[in-house]
Amino acid sequence: MSECTATNEFLRKHSMFGGLTEAQLQLIKPYLQQETYPKDTTLLKQGEPNNSVHFIVEGEVAVVRRSETNKKQSRIITTLHKGDSFGEMELIDIQNCAASVVTLQTTSIITLSNRDLYKISLQDLKTYTMLVLNLARDISRRLRSADEMLAMVKTKATLPSSCAPSDAFV
Repeated sequence: MSECTATNEFLRKHSMFGGLTEAQLQLIKPYLQQETYPKDTTLLKQGEPNNSVHFIVEGEVAVVRRSETNKKQSRIITTLHKGDSFGEMELIDIQNCAASVVTLQTTSIITLSNRDLYKISLQDLKTYTMLVLNLARDISRRLRSADEMLAMVKTKATLPSSCAPSDAFV
């Protein structure tokens, strides 16, 4: 991997680096590693460890989830583009990857490892806190989106009338 070439102006426009000052970006930039991958490269594999958060500088990736009950069945959960990040869940919950991530075209990625995030916390707790809060906000937005999709799925289960939401909440 090579040193990050993205400008601070570019980074600041994206949620992972939102709210960071010029000085804070200068602090974290030496820890950011950049790499370009060809189409059809598996960046993360479901069930395997991941110790980094990844930020898309250019390109597009698919997040693919394999069924736990039928290993031959998988589905694209979402497509991520320039400015999106992935790998946050594993940094926060320290578990194996919940899904695989595969490049759909040549893709440039900036990576920040858990170890380097820890080093940042030792140097400047405020910068570390902003990075972690930004990652948590991204996870929260994705969870809200997933909740909305689940709410729209037609199911056979219905709420008993005594539990149905009142018009005040609809």
